[in-house]
Amino acid sequence: MPWELAKGFDGSAPISNFFPKSQFADLYDLNFKLDVNGQNRQTGNTKDLLFKFEFIIAFVSKYITLKKGDLIFTGTPQGVAKVNIGDRLEGYLENQKLLDFCVK
Repeated sequence: MPWELAKGFDGSAPISNFFPKSQFADLYDLNFKLDVNGQNRQTGNTKDLLFKFEFIIAFVSKYITLKKGDLIFTGTPQGVAKVNIGDRLEGYLENQKLLDFCVK
């Protein structure tokens, strides 16, 4: 599939509320997970990032003007799979549920 069309369609990037980074003791040790229909699909930790946040921001900003509120999407841990209409997705950061919705 063409990745841009498969991943970049209207409504394809749900996001939660934003939290100040000062709320977290270590940005490079945050657990996150995604459950689909009550089953764990992906689990990860920011310590496993291939590139540090600062590197990603510096690299992207060489080519794209970044402004407050811009989002940079990176890769995800293993478990990437198709979601279907009606699937319920629940996203967690440090065991706090930040996303909970059904695919329409």
